Amino acid sequence: MEELKCAGLQTNRLDLTAATFDHIRAETESSEHLAQLLETRVEPGWPPGEYDRDAQDFFGCRLKEGGASVVGWYVWYAVRREEESRPSMLVGAGGYLGPPNEKGEVEIGFSIMPSSQGHGYATEMTKALVLNALRDIRVQRIIAHATTDNIASVNVLMKSGFRYVRDQESGNDLFQILRN
Repeated sequence: MEELKCAGLQTNRLDLTAATFDHIRAETESSEHLAQLLETRVEPGWPPGEYDRDAQDFFGCRLKEGGASVVGWYVWYAVRREEESRPSMLVGAGGYLGPPNEKGEVEIGFSIMPSSQGHGYATEMTKALVLNALRDIRVQRIIAHATTDNIASVNVLMKSGFRYVRDQESGNDLFQILRN
């Protein structure tokens, strides 16, 4: 079985770190513990958006069960690199809901801290995660769910190469990228 080999990714402004079980455990204990592991600042109010305690528990269980072989198939932390007048800071989290299924699908999601929204970090992170997933030859389709009234998320997905499709099974809004 092919697995993601990369525990870190870089974009123009972000360092992305694949979460391990230790990251999730530290994060659920306190944001200060997570800040120490990531060697960055974490703003009050972490975690952002839909990346809440239930999501952390879900990902923690998956990482504990799967061990090293699934690191990179769940949460990725997005840290804005230090600049002249600003220290590095954790701006969001994104990732996949797990390794590719039997159809070669992976689902992607993202959440950005409110103070960091509107700066393109979600798009930057999502593009990197799409390219990362496509490095695995098993991945044939990347999907994401977003309601069409969530304009910011729809814009991120569209800028990241996703196309709108209707989920025939559930009738929900679905976005996808196909390998071919």
